[in-house]
Amino acid sequence: MTQPPVSAAGATDEGTSALLDDAAGYALHDGAMQVPERNPGDFWSLECRDVVKSFGSNRVLNGIDLGIPEGMITVILGPSGTGKSVLIKHLIGLLFPDRGEVLVHGSSVAHMTMSELLAMRRRFGILFQDGALFGSINVYDNVAFPLRQHTDYSEATIRDIVRARLSEVGLAGSERKMPSELSGGMKKRAGFARALVLEPEIVMFDEPDSGLDPVRTALLCELIEEVHAEHGGTYIVITHDIATARKIGEYIAVLWKGRIVQSGDREKMFNSENPFVRQFLSGASRGPLGME
Repeated sequence: MTQPPVSAAGATDEGTSALLDDAAGYALHDGAMQVPERNPGDFWSLECRDVVKSFGSNRVLNGIDLGIPEGMITVILGPSGTGKSVLIKHLIGLLFPDRGEVLVHGSSVAHMTMSELLAMRRRFGILFQDGALFGSINVYDNVAFPLRQHTDYSEATIRDIVRARLSEVGLAGSERKMPSELSGGMKKRAGFARALVLEPEIVMFDEPDSGLDPVRTALLCELIEEVHAEHGGTYIVITHDIATARKIGEYIAVLWKGRIVQSGDREKMFNSENPFVRQFLSGASRGPLGME
């Protein structure tokens, strides 16, 4: 069915809600929902079109078709070893597909010049699994690092931005601490602050709940929601934690064996009839997913 051109920013109008409902109609290994756009990138912030990636004889991405809606928190779920980290590297142009195409706001990553690719990467903020802080410098200098590398701001301006971001993530007063002095949750929050300092359009979270207990995972999820509500943008959370998806996922895609199984809004996904999605999101032992 043909839909009118739309923008997903905000995702509150009835037309957008209907589109998200339609997105839940994925069948196993079907292609992504087609949404006509006035301008490339209006609805889909990022797209993967039939993306294939192999390392030797091991095919990790096996024809991924995926759209990431603009202005939402999207959660990409999947069991361990299904290609989630490899997918991240394709989305930010650290890896390129053997076949297929990755688009960022309508522009093909593989066809970008080096200067265009570097400019595109600066539109991303990334929170890595362990925060990926530099161990030899303190929290303040870790968060200031992207500003010193990519802007000509004065130190006074950098100080104001760093302090504002640290305060936003609950780390005011921790500027002089070294990473070794931080708990796991504090490292995640420091990494989150650093991911935000360049005011990125797209923020990616690689297993943000990894290594955290359930309480700190819930607190980090609340922080992600609060910051997104304040600043907007497209947030992409890569995880295998069902509680995280249920709490913050406005749009959810399930990855298995290098392909998207199903995608759609939270309610549709948690009520899916797809046997793999139903098993994975319920944590059931019976179903297509085994110990292999």
